[in-house]
Amino acid sequence: MPTYKYSAINETGKKVSGILSAQSERVARHQIKATNLTPLSLKISKHSKLLRVRVSHKQLLFATRQIATLLDSGISIDETLKSIALEVEDRSLSTALHSVRDEVLQGSRIAKAMSSHGSIFNETYRSLVAAGDAAGNLHIAFSNLADYLEESALVRQQVISALTYPIILMVFSIGVVFALLTFVMPQVVDQFIRSGTPLPALTSGLMVISNYAWLIVTGGFFLIIGSYFYYKKLIQSNVTAISIHKRFLQIPLIGTFLLNAEVERFSRVMHLMMRSGLNLDIAMQQAQVVIGNRYIAQSIEIARGELVEGKDFIISLKEANVFPSLFIQLLSSGYKSGNLTFMFEKVTQYMKGEIESKRSTVLSLLEPLVIIFGGGIILLIVLAILLPIMQMNSMAIG
Repeated sequence: MPTYKYSAINETGKKVSGILSAQSERVARHQIKATNLTPLSLKISKHSKLLRVRVSHKQLLFATRQIATLLDSGISIDETLKSIALEVEDRSLSTALHSVRDEVLQGSRIAKAMSSHGSIFNETYRSLVAAGDAAGNLHIAFSNLADYLEESALVRQQVISALTYPIILMVFSIGVVFALLTFVMPQVVDQFIRSGTPLPALTSGLMVISNYAWLIVTGGFFLIIGSYFYYKKLIQSNVTAISIHKRFLQIPLIGTFLLNAEVERFSRVMHLMMRSGLNLDIAMQQAQVVIGNRYIAQSIEIARGELVEGKDFIISLKEANVFPSLFIQLLSSGYKSGNLTFMFEKVTQYMKGEIESKRSTVLSLLEPLVIIFGGGIILLIVLAILLPIMQMNSMAIG
């Protein structure tokens, strides 16, 4: 589906611009007018693949929850989409919902219509919608999606709130250290250098660091940026990405935390998909999308292949030697008893508790560690300033 760039005038007379996907220019103009805009210009984008519309998590959550509520009230899907498209504040999301409604009215299934806006409705979102649509319980699918988005937003907010104070403290500490090294220490120590007093080793060492402080900070910044882009380049190769992500899981403490987070996310999505009516193999295929670690995703893909061939996929997961033993035991029990959906829910609850416990522990330790680290560096600088003073006093008394 082609992507169009447009400019228009809103209700207040202000000129706005944006992009949208539509089957034709006529449909694109109709979508623009449906959002209470008066189109001025419209042209097809030659770089539509590079234009990825982003919608805030909050706006998508609001729209999803409202869709679930209206569908549960018995309102048709086309009227629901039209109503929500007029209510949401985000123009891109409003345009996307109008586009989805137009395609639904033309006979497309809603999940297929959403695929034209993949940057807004990701594959997991569309898979859950498709499962609910096929099972005839679309309102439940949107309700499950809203719960999923709400929980993800809550976890993200908790982490941001917990990290805010330590980050501010760390930045402030670095600023103080940088100011002491760059402005205060050179001026104080310069007085002792003029008097010909030999400087202690600690003072001399910190003076060298002080002379190159800007270079160190700049070099560190570019090193971080360069490492990030180098990592992005490396993981473009699937084989290399799998190898790197496998090593991530072997890092003490961090590896266990990453593994638990991936297993919890995978189990949560599997529970939602299977509850919405998707088969196990299809659910596993779609749930792989939410897994950020390529090595874990590969292990699940191999297990899915065993399942398709009629073999016990639990054995394949166990042979991967990466998943927690409780995860394997619960899935094995659920698979044999035919109650796998319930077991995925149990795994989600257990992993969520493990993650919360480890995250609380790490975050509670982070603040005092930052204080200790910053205080230790400042103590070294103060000592570097005091040692020459004490040395001069000793020479004067002697």
